[in-house]
Amino acid sequence: MSTYAYLGPAATFTEAALKKIASSADQLIPYANVTAALNAVRTGEAEYALVPIENSVEGVVARTLDELATGDPLVIAGEVTLPVSFAFMVKPGTTEISRIATHPHAEAQCRTYVAKNYPHAEVIATNSTAAAAEAINRGEFDAAIAAAVAADRYGLEILADDIGDNNDAVTRFVLVSKPGEITNSTGHDRTSMAIFIGTDHAGALLEILTEFATRNVNLTFIQSRPTGKELGDYHFIIDAEGHINDANVSQAVARLREICEEIRFLGSYPREESK
Repeated sequence: MSTYAYLGPAATFTEAALKKIASSADQLIPYANVTAALNAVRTGEAEYALVPIENSVEGVVARTLDELATGDPLVIAGEVTLPVSFAFMVKPGTTEISRIATHPHAEAQCRTYVAKNYPHAEVIATNSTAAAAEAINRGEFDAAIAAAVAADRYGLEILADDIGDNNDAVTRFVLVSKPGEITNSTGHDRTSMAIFIGTDHAGALLEILTEFATRNVNLTFIQSRPTGKELGDYHFIIDAEGHINDANVSQAVARLREICEEIRFLGSYPREESK
């Protein structure tokens, strides 16, 4: 039996993704936000945490990237992809809708529906879509945008289903653990890392990309994030095809350690293709 922390409360998309890989004997513990879920692994409350990292429509989950790049080290042990669709729900008997609660990524993917049907409503951000549904159940807001399963969980009525602007939206989640023994290469892996370049200079990013390109390593993800030290000081989160034990990947990373201030290895793990 394993213990998993996840972005809660119950009935989030993260919980649905976690159920793809967890067994019925495992313990699934919801946490209020990404930071809390990852800290549960750091403190030993959970062996693993599943948190969202990017969406095919809205892009990266910045909080996840920042948590992985800073603080006590964590590594990605696996990933899960999940198609996402959204429902518009209310507490039964609701007649006026002036405040709509949801997660910012969900709001960004349902802007057309909201603008057309509730142009004067205020959209309020919550830590997750399920947290929005839970708040509606408590009477804090008028409506929520969440997964349809949240309506059943929190006793809400669905007024409209599949309201997203893009019916093919997919979210990628990462399974995070404490650093340990690196798993063997499967031949279909992804390696993630946080790269700190040190002193900024012309061509710094090109130097990094060249080390991968000359070794025929394809990059599947690259995102700059502020270090928090000062304005204009950034680091990069990079995903590369391949395993850290693959010669071309390990050689590229070894070279980057020579020219960069710091490389934080974030894990090599099997890729899951979007379905």
